[in-house]
Amino acid sequence: MAYLTVCAVGVHAGQTEIVVAADGSGKFKTVQEAIMSVPAGSEDNQVIIRIKPGTYRELIYVQREKRFFHLVGEDVNRTVLTYDLNANLMGRDGKPIGTFRTPSTQIDADDFTAENITFENSAGPVGQALAVRVDGDRVVFRNCRFLGWQDTILLNRGRQYFEDCRITGHVDFIFGGATAFFERCRIHCLRDGYITAASTPDNQPFGFVFSHCKITGETPAVRTYLGRPWRAFSDVIYLNTEMSEVVRPEGWHNWNFPERERTVRYAEFGSTGAGANPRARVPWSRRLTRAEAKAITLQKVLGGTDGWNPKTGKMHSRH
Repeated sequence: MAYLTVCAVGVHAGQTEIVVAADGSGKFKTVQEAIMSVPAGSEDNQVIIRIKPGTYRELIYVQREKRFFHLVGEDVNRTVLTYDLNANLMGRDGKPIGTFRTPSTQIDADDFTAENITFENSAGPVGQALAVRVDGDRVVFRNCRFLGWQDTILLNRGRQYFEDCRITGHVDFIFGGATAFFERCRIHCLRDGYITAASTPDNQPFGFVFSHCKITGETPAVRTYLGRPWRAFSDVIYLNTEMSEVVRPEGWHNWNFPERERTVRYAEFGSTGAGANPRARVPWSRRLTRAEAKAITLQKVLGGTDGWNPKTGKMHSRH
């Protein structure tokens, strides 16, 4: 399985491989030590950090220059990267640290992948508390869990691909201005709230696309909106997604800014389940035609100008 993972991200024979184990059986006991031990990776010398099962309570930062780094866990349920900062904590200046200084893991590097890992912010329902912030381009998560409450994942910019992942939260727990494709992911709502809060720039073709995903709730009484616009422009699409009764009939919320109803791009196609209620959806969302939905492919959404294929890690052109 590990060999298949390496091949999937295009790693070659010249790779650097490091083992992290909390019990001391690896080269390092912490993930951050392993990351800092290699100045940078490259397409021809990719960095594989294998993480043994354990709970790693540490702040993780993958710097901009550390391209082609890959974090590979052995067991998604038992390999946990966690911390507990929240926006209301006081900083050294005596002021709250705010949302953007709370991520347990921050990824600034391009060409990063993670597999079989749980990313967690364990602060609980105390306000904004990020499990992950991503500013890197061409970033892939496979079979990962993202555990939090409010603002679990910030996808700030770049392109990201999530495959077979589980994401939990209750308010705006997938948010930001990046372009991201979620394939076969489970979106689990812990309390009443909003799944997405996209801030997609108006000149960006796509924001968040969910394909063949499943939306569930902690209890049948939970109620959630599919999304609301964090900024004036916002783009979210659900394709062939199974929606339980937790999804509100109206589907979308305008964040109490009626003028944003004219600038958001919210759409669905092929929604199923008790929460799929196209006739009750707000009139400023769209039902895509079959032809429109068919055109929204992984390559169309994430390919960009370099032809990036997140399944293989390959690009048509390098820059």
